[in-house]
Amino acid sequence: MKKVELVEAVAEKAGLTKADATRALDATLESITEALVKGDKVPLVGFGTFSVSKRAAREGRNPRTGETVQIAARNAVSFKAGSALKDAVN
Repeated sequence: MKKVELVEAVAEKAGLTKADATRALDATLESITEALVKGDKVPLVGFGTFSVSKRAAREGRNPRTGETVQIAARNAVSFKAGSALKDAVN
């Protein structure tokens, strides 16, 4: 599902115009992003939890040459599905 399709679905289910649904979705995504940038978890009860995990620096290998390469430390966004979402999918 693309963003346009999601906006249409939200507009239809919530009785909003597409413009209002777009603004609501953009505000939601922006708020989740801001919380993750601060290092907060974003739990959405029944749906899942967004969080940031730290990945340590490590060594990797270039598959073409076999030489060792340093991979820098970074933050990664993770999502853990809630039980209601898991049940709905299965």
